[in-house]
Amino acid sequence: MTKIAIFSDSHDNIWNLDKALEQVRDSDAQVLLHCGDLCAPFIVKQLADGFGGPIHLIFGNNDGDGRLIQVVGSKFPHVKHHGIYAELEVAGRNIAMIHYPEPALRIAQSGQFDLVCYGHDHTQHHQVLGSTHFVNPGEIMGKDHEPTWGLYDAENHTFESIMVR
Repeated sequence: MTKIAIFSDSHDNIWNLDKALEQVRDSDAQVLLHCGDLCAPFIVKQLADGFGGPIHLIFGNNDGDGRLIQVVGSKFPHVKHHGIYAELEVAGRNIAMIHYPEPALRIAQSGQFDLVCYGHDHTQHHQVLGSTHFVNPGEIMGKDHEPTWGLYDAENHTFESIMVR
């Protein structure tokens, strides 16, 4: 059974990120996605050190030094930075990631993906469009809302939102 942890909008909150990574390890997730706004390159190292499975990253609008974020990520064989958009196949599921909600909605409406993840507005959202889970895991940062992340079960095609504690 493959579980996928979904993060977004960590905005350098290393304390909430540590708590979320601990929860992810306890959840037995095998893959981690981050939907942008890591912010500083040191967050990439924190993710890589805190999670040993494959990590897929995309840019958000607040990622300060994109080049260095990619350089830091390249030092870890389990981290892949996809730029502004990613299409992945994980455990037989087609997944798309983009930071912004508007294009994410159009991608989800296409019906070509099992899971479409986005971030940007810091608001946890889950909707099923046809057979596509359209998901904003919320913010790790904890500024505008309680910090949350998401867990997608690829085998059962289910999603749950998890509060960072």
